Amino acid sequence: MPTIFFEVLIVMTDNSLLQNKISSLPQDLFNRLRDDILQGKIAAGEKLTEQKICKEYQVSRTPVREAFQKLELDGLIDIIPNRGAFVVGLTKQDISDMYELRKAYETIAVKWAIKRITDEEMAQLEEAYDLMEFYTMKGDTTKMLQMNTNFHQMIYNATRNRMLQHVLTSYQVYTKNTKINEGYIMDYLEEVLAEHKAIFMAFKNRDMEAAVKATETHIENGKQRAGFPLSLE
Repeated sequence: MPTIFFEVLIVMTDNSLLQNKISSLPQDLFNRLRDDILQGKIAAGEKLTEQKICKEYQVSRTPVREAFQKLELDGLIDIIPNRGAFVVGLTKQDISDMYELRKAYETIAVKWAIKRITDEEMAQLEEAYDLMEFYTMKGDTTKMLQMNTNFHQMIYNATRNRMLQHVLTSYQVYTKNTKINEGYIMDYLEEVLAEHKAIFMAFKNRDMEAAVKATETHIENGKQRAGFPLSLE
């Protein structure tokens, strides 16, 4: 009896893992296509066919259709009846505007988070900053960027607002993948660290005005470091 039970449990576990893998395929494909469009690997105006995507990304047609629907909702492709799917992409003005929108939402996030963050979350934010400092001193850009993302995600989570978390996470992904100057971070690690220190210290002191100012400065500087002027006419 126990043997049969464990055999059934193993089958159920295997089936569950397979189901999770299958259900994640459309999202994984969407992420890959989105990043390739944002990074210019798939050019604006290019036609996307199910057959081509299936071959290049080694997937079946079902996840391709679902990924196309998500891309259209995000405004990255147009699906034209009887013609197909065409890449829209983002213009420099689109990306510049995105930084401004992110700045607006980030300031709302810090206002809410600084009032709602718990002591445990504050300790985690401090640990994230300490790790950013550690990896900056080591010159480890990859780990620094990872902790940068984590630092902001902790602030988003502390807002206790899922819609705001979703919006800011999307903006974070988009701005990360649309930098004109891809190597900029190598030259500005210490500057980026100083900006995060200002944000962290404002949180530690529960100083909302300082947190907003530090966040606005960080986003504006990030926009310029990425190759975009503060405004595009």
